Order: sequence, then structure tokens, then C-alpha cells
Amino acid sequence: MAMAGKLLANKVAIITGSTKGIGFAIAKKLALEGATVVVSSRRQENVTTAIAELKKENLPHLGVACHVGKEEDRKNLIEQTIKKFGKIDILVSNVAVSPHFGLTIGITEKQIDKIFDVNVKSSFLIARDCYPYLKATKGNITFVTSIGAYKPFVGGGWYSISKTSLLALTRVMASELAVDGIRVNCIAPGLIKTDFSKGLTENETIRNKFLEEIPLGRLGQPDDCAGAVVFLSCDQLSSYVTGECISMTGGIQSRL
Repeated sequence: MAMAGKLLANKVAIITGSTKGIGFAIAKKLALEGATVVVSSRRQENVTTAIAELKKENLPHLGVACHVGKEEDRKNLIEQTIKKFGKIDILVSNVAVSPHFGLTIGITEKQIDKIFDVNVKSSFLIARDCYPYLKATKGNITFVTSIGAYKPFVGGGWYSISKTSLLALTRVMASELAVDGIRVNCIAPGLIKTDFSKGLTENETIRNKFLEEIPLGRLGQPDDCAGAVVFLSCDQLSSYVTGECISMTGGIQSRL
């Protein structure tokens, strides 16, 4: 377990979709603040790469391959965590897909199902499955939504719709789980430079259009998202914060 003296000392955190990009930045930051982190991805090779990076800095961790849309994989992720560490204090649901870029009317039913199965349904299911353990520790949940939840962007309509659903899920679960001492919040990243967003960040026209709307005048980096999750995960800092969404957008307005 993690050393004392850190903000998240002796906490155990599961982070889904956490072997690169925003998810890995969150996992690493939580670990640097003392948490033992459980990183996961559908692909074992991605898990192996991520845990190698954590090992370089002697950060406490566990790596588990997990497709959060599959019940048996979620069960294994949780069982492996409990078997090794005995509890779960923090859940960060970061997994997401965006199989369609274009007008909303151009999407297929199969693509709609995939977006909602992964971005919304699996986020709820991993939270539901972790619930008994989070109740025992009076833990907390952070969902990763998007600026698109507040300000849908051209070409990403269905992705934005799914992320708006996560805002509602956050508020509903925050209300329902407060009685158990579980806090539920979310973060809404803007345009962050990752492999996931390459279709936007590497298209000069799209990138420049975004930059025109960003007061800070730059794209975000994965690390720009991690500190907010530390804040939301730390009872010392945010014990009275639940049902909220923190945006890191470089200044783009992000309220409905």
C-alpha cells in the first residue's frame, strides 16, 4: 500500500481506460499522491506498457485487462483488486469510444449502440458493481465526460450526446448514493491532445477553429485533467462536493 503523508495515502483506486492518454495521466497522478492504482484496458499489451511506466517510478499499482462492457471482465477487475488490496476507495470511469464522425443523421444503429454501450452503460455498470465496496469505504466516483456534453461539436454529435448522459448519471447517482457516504462527480475535458483526439487535433482546420475559441490559446494535455480528479478523490479537499462537474477547457464556456 502507499506511503503515509500523501493526499491519497492508503487509498485504492480503479481507473478504467487508463493505459494511455487522460486515463493514464489520472492514474499516475493519483499514484503520485499516494493511491494504489489499478489500471485497465481491453488489450493486455497496453496494460503491460502502462505498468512498466508506473514501475519506473516505483508507484504502487495493479494492471488488469478489462473490457468494461463485459460482465465477466468487470467482475474479474474488481475481484483482482479486492484479492490484492482488500478494498476500493476510488473509481474513475474514463473508458469511451467514438466510432462515428460526421452528421448525426449519418450514423448507423450499430454505431449508436456501441457509443451508448461503452460511454454510458458500461460507466454505470462498473459503478454499480463497485458500489458495495465503495459503500464500505465511503468512497467516491468520478466519471469522465467532455466539453461536448455542454457544447456539442460538429462531427461529434452522438459522442456529445452520450457525454451529456453522463452529466445526468452523475447527478442522479450523487443524489442516490449520498446516504451511503459516496460522493459522485465528473470532469469535462476540452480538446486534449491524445491519440483518441487525433482526428481533431491533427486536422489543421478543425484544430485552428478550436483554438480560436480557447481563451488560453492552446490545446490541453492529459496532465491538465489529472489534478481535478485528485481533488475530487480526496476527502480532505472535497468532502462536501458531490453531483458536480469540473471543466478543464482552457476557458471555453461549459455550462448548459
